[in-house]
Amino acid sequence: MPIPVTTTFTIAGHRIKEYRGVVRGIIVRSPTISQGILGGLKSVIGGRIGAYTEMCEQARQQAYELMIDHARAVGANAILGFAYDASELGGASKATEVLCYGTAVVIEPDTSAA
Repeated sequence: MPIPVTTTFTIAGHRIKEYRGVVRGIIVRSPTISQGILGGLKSVIGGRIGAYTEMCEQARQQAYELMIDHARAVGANAILGFAYDASELGGASKATEVLCYGTAVVIEPDTSAA
């Protein structure tokens, strides 16, 4: 069953029953050899670097999935205040760290609004 994830701090029609704390997913990726070569060539001539875009998107997706796993592990059924952060690591290795995080909560339908 999917966990609702939102950048806001509320979910319409629901109330927060419990806070389970901050959850996060973190992944560090570096380009494959082919991504590095293609990205290097593209950076010389300019334009969109599709190989790096693909690598970054894969890293975001993996970090997101780890965050969802973390939320399930702490018994949450939703994540509020979701955000991404990224940074470059290691200089020559060109590794990228992607972190996503949010507040894990247990929500339930808000029957008082009916």
